[in-house]
Amino acid sequence: MQLNAQQVIDALPWDALIEQLAAMFTKDVHSPVRHHHFIDVPGASQATLLLMPAWIENEYLGVKQVNVFPGNSRLNLPGLSSHYLLSCGKTGQPLAQLEGNELTARRTAAASALAARHLARPDASKLLVMGAGRMARRLIQAHMAVRPITQVWVWARDPAAAAELAMEYREQGIDIRVATQEILPEIAARMDIISCATMASTPILNGAWLSPGCHLDLVGSFTPTMREADDEALRRSHIFVDTRAGALSESGELLMPLQQGVLTAADVLAELPELCRGTHGGRAALADPERAITLFKSVGAAIEDLAAAVLAYQRCRGKNSRHHPAVQAGESVPALNRCSE
Repeated sequence: MQLNAQQVIDALPWDALIEQLAAMFTKDVHSPVRHHHFIDVPGASQATLLLMPAWIENEYLGVKQVNVFPGNSRLNLPGLSSHYLLSCGKTGQPLAQLEGNELTARRTAAASALAARHLARPDASKLLVMGAGRMARRLIQAHMAVRPITQVWVWARDPAAAAELAMEYREQGIDIRVATQEILPEIAARMDIISCATMASTPILNGAWLSPGCHLDLVGSFTPTMREADDEALRRSHIFVDTRAGALSESGELLMPLQQGVLTAADVLAELPELCRGTHGGRAALADPERAITLFKSVGAAIEDLAAAVLAYQRCRGKNSRHHPAVQAGESVPALNRCSE
């Protein structure tokens, strides 16, 4: 089975994907550290091959391949391409190949929404998204799936990109407005959720802007030199991450403050598996849930890719599909969720 980007979108509705992630984070999943390999490209910048494997014994295994070729810009080609290969955990036979860019965007936004379900106030209705690219669009949709969002603001370094995003969502009946740089502090101070998905290398979000009860969702930083929120935002926040292993070593969002003594590893209260398993109660477990500022930092994890790929496969084939090579006489396909056929 092969699924293109649109088929991945159709196979991963937000409610089902968020529930799938929540279930996956409670399971025993093997997820080795991602592999980085550097490739010389004659006449162009060095490329990177990124491999992200994960598996559940006797059920499913998968790997995402990400190709980063910065020199493609001169060829008018995307600098990043990816695909995901899902295989049977019993036989190793391939089951599905999925377009990886959309898979990544949707699982990333779904992880943010899952975190918000544990960390944002239940009545959170005002959302500010910083960024205007693919991830910003997905984050708006995902957060609206878990909280009663009635008002959305968008800010981007490129005002035209922000205006284009706003027009796109207004056509869908969403109350969305553009925040200029001049009014950004005022808007941020009124927000219940602030979600950042930019390529910033220096902070774009000032902790002094934040009001009690706000939830920060920081998605953009995925290298040690990238950062979206300043030290004050981190000092004022109760910090949660998708996985400690990734967030504390790969993203400048936490790595820089750790190196500078602003934070310690103990300041990270919990990761997503602990929230999903109930070993940490999220916002409800904090001393002042109504006024606490919470912060979720994600860098992405192979477990999330596996969850999304399995869900897409199951929704396209059905739980008891005869096409699954592991199905023998009288044997059913192991599944995380029972999806309608």
